[in-house]
Amino acid sequence: MSSPSLVTRVVLLAGPSGSGKSSLAAAAGLPVLRLDDFYKEADDPTLPLVAGSADIDWDSPLSWDADTAVAAILDLCRSGRTDVPVYDLATSARVDHELLDIGRTPLFVAEGIFAAEIVARCADLGVLADALCLRGRPSTTFRRRLVRDLREGRKSVPFLLRRGWRLMRAERSIVARQTALGAHPCAKQEALGRLAAAAAGRHRAPAASH
Repeated sequence: MSSPSLVTRVVLLAGPSGSGKSSLAAAAGLPVLRLDDFYKEADDPTLPLVAGSADIDWDSPLSWDADTAVAAILDLCRSGRTDVPVYDLATSARVDHELLDIGRTPLFVAEGIFAAEIVARCADLGVLADALCLRGRPSTTFRRRLVRDLREGRKSVPFLLRRGWRLMRAERSIVARQTALGAHPCAKQEALGRLAAAAAGRHRAPAASH
């Protein structure tokens, strides 16, 4: 059930890695919570491995701290501020923390590859305005992701190539899973339109689960 003290709501923006979530969130002009900062650290014993490999599977929801992410979303909805980790993808570690203050805005975006994992929880808590899954052509996503990851030095080149090839082949199933979790699949222009509608209070949020 929702609380009468919750006046701010969240749009969850999911999608495959490299689909353009960060740039879309920035273009929307709304405050943004980066859900990728809630990754577990490299020494966490619960991190999953890619099947048949020694690589950590950073694309598994098990590599992500959903409970802390949801707590941060609730803080923002209730008080307009929360303490968030600063995560360094290259070292797979939380290197700092910072205060995110969104003021009295009625809507913000929480974006990340695991955003769809918490659609039902946010709906149950009464804070969900909308949930989107940004999608495009797998080949375009592959190129965009590789250029970004190489530029930012996120991981070693062999790791990025292995991961990129694996994700390109799995992209349609990733979108299908996120859609099944409650995120509406759409391209950039439709996503921007739904964000504008949510900001204007014209879009009905997905129903809470029972």
